[in-house]
Amino acid sequence: MKSPVRFRALVLGFATAVAFGTMASAAEVHVMISGGLTAAFKALAPEFERTTGNKVTVAYGPSMGTTVNAIPVRLERGEPADVLIMVGYALGDLIDKGKVAADSRVDLVKSPIGVAVKSGTPHPDISTADAVKRALLAAKTIAYSDSASGVYVSTEMFDRLGIKDAMKDKARMIPATPVGEIVAHGEAEIGFQQISELKPVTGIDIVGPLPDELQKITVFSAGIATSSKEPEAGKALIKFLTSPAARDVIVKSGLDPITPAAGH
Repeated sequence: MKSPVRFRALVLGFATAVAFGTMASAAEVHVMISGGLTAAFKALAPEFERTTGNKVTVAYGPSMGTTVNAIPVRLERGEPADVLIMVGYALGDLIDKGKVAADSRVDLVKSPIGVAVKSGTPHPDISTADAVKRALLAAKTIAYSDSASGVYVSTEMFDRLGIKDAMKDKARMIPATPVGEIVAHGEAEIGFQQISELKPVTGIDIVGPLPDELQKITVFSAGIATSSKEPEAGKALIKFLTSPAARDVIVKSGLDPITPAAGH
């Protein structure tokens, strides 16, 4: 017969395992995530796995576009997905198409666009819209992403600055590859992307965010795929990402956490 102490230990261990999902019923949560939250997520996922016992499997790709890794393309291929973390309006498109449960959407963070140059090169003045305009006209090569920040830069910002025609031959969209890597390799003098996507790249200097008069804040959101096999575990992951425990890591990555709405 087991001793009372050992018996109590076994009961306590069983209860703890059930509470944190570490028994055989632990889930494998398939996550598709775009660049904006990638650095923070890589730091946070191990803690979620440790405290829940669930396993996180991640597929990375842009929120939009037609590249092979783009999240909408992955979904069309039938890749497994429980949680989607991506640009908010792109997630909204997937909700409209029935790919994401509408009532599962949670806005996670706000993300500003930053300007980067190769490490060791002069920093252009980007303190005002006019300064940004001068810097772009002076640069020989410019790069921007194929996701939210790049769409804004190429279709709105250049227009607002009155330099759209001047940018045609020297500004280019970079599909899938982080813009910071293009800048680090010397393939572009100036690069635009979400600050959270620039921060993990070595070999570049982040000059700063775009000035307020030009800044475009992108909201990154999460939702549960309608094809999810582990929706409850997926909701637990989203809740973890909005918890106080995740806040410091998210802020450090260059993002501004959004306080979750009541009920989430």
